[in-house]
Amino acid sequence: MNKPFAAIRRSALALASTTLLLGSAFAQEPPAVDEAAFRSCLAQLQGSSAFRAVDAASFTRFTQGLAPDPSVLVLLDRQPEFTLPVWDYIAVLVDDERVADGRAAYAKWQDTLRRIEQQTGVAPNVVVGVWGVESNFGQNLGGRPLVQSLATLSCFGRRQAYFRGEFAAALRILQEGHIAPEKLVGSWAGAFGQTQFMPSTFFRSAVDFDGDGRRDIVDSVPDALASTAKFLQNAGYRRGEPWGFEVQLPPGFDTSDAGRKNRRPIDAWRRAGLTLADGSALPDTLPSAGLLIPARGRTAGGASGTGPAFLVGRNFDTLYSYNASENYALAIAQLSNLVANPGAGVAFATPWPTDDPGLSRAQNRELQSLLLARGHDIGSADGMIGAKTREAIKAEQQRLGMKPDGRAGQKLLAALKR
Repeated sequence: MNKPFAAIRRSALALASTTLLLGSAFAQEPPAVDEAAFRSCLAQLQGSSAFRAVDAASFTRFTQGLAPDPSVLVLLDRQPEFTLPVWDYIAVLVDDERVADGRAAYAKWQDTLRRIEQQTGVAPNVVVGVWGVESNFGQNLGGRPLVQSLATLSCFGRRQAYFRGEFAAALRILQEGHIAPEKLVGSWAGAFGQTQFMPSTFFRSAVDFDGDGRRDIVDSVPDALASTAKFLQNAGYRRGEPWGFEVQLPPGFDTSDAGRKNRRPIDAWRRAGLTLADGSALPDTLPSAGLLIPARGRTAGGASGTGPAFLVGRNFDTLYSYNASENYALAIAQLSNLVANPGAGVAFATPWPTDDPGLSRAQNRELQSLLLARGHDIGSADGMIGAKTREAIKAEQQRLGMKPDGRAGQKLLAALKR
């Protein structure tokens, strides 16, 4: 993939996934767009080289009567104004609910997942981890019509060249009959399906695993899971290797050289005094690994230390390639571990360097219920901490004499419960 376009795709997916995680956070009014200019743009696109794989009849059929959606332009130009610390990010993505749902999904689809592993080499629990983080096992697919969103982004705003390629790919998906038009919905940026593929990714990695002649990553769980594994295989996933493991650092260990890409042989890490989190010797399951310390240099409250540390290998990189975020990749990695280990708890062995840990989705809902009971107009208690909930949190933090930063944490929840 062209590097600038890859960066665009990653930033778009990162913002889209943050919006799904945090809830709607954009109150800005969408800009006015010229519908005549939109129609003219579509006519020009139809005859361009980017759309040569889309025949005229299909182009007309799937764009006839289409109106632009200016709200996607607001999302394109905004970055999330509220950045989650890693302990909040992991707390909401890898909570008891998602782990339980993941174990149930793993059990239900284990035969399909084993057959997928035979073909691709990708471990079943890793595929389930991606599925859980991307769409909560198919429960959160997004609801924006892709053709409308991508057509708008192709004609207005920045990055039009990139989105035109995705628009053309979306029309080709419809033309070939893989997905029904009414089912081709997803994020504002164009990601769709059980594991949120961009349309161009669909043609590189989607497979027809159930044998019905269509690559249906929306309604066919076997197609979606096999396509996810194919994506990871294409990204360089290594059969039989773990993504990595949590480790314990020796006292006084110099972490200045830490980094996912600064790989050393496992034996070198042994000589440096690193062990598994339980104190046992590092295994030989990875030929080399980099040291990942997600919370390095970031503490909160009166806490100290570096937090959990991990040695990660090539398969962690394939998870990173899905969305270009180490926190995102770690969430998938941890969820995949827990799915495959029924007795394990959600916490890492080493606590995060904060005295105010993050909340699970159940705790977010409890917090929102308490805010609603205090008269705050935040909508429903859905576990998604969006703009309205954060404004209510700020008001309560001020009332309680806490720092009014809008963050949902354990201290605020405990104070409201009191």
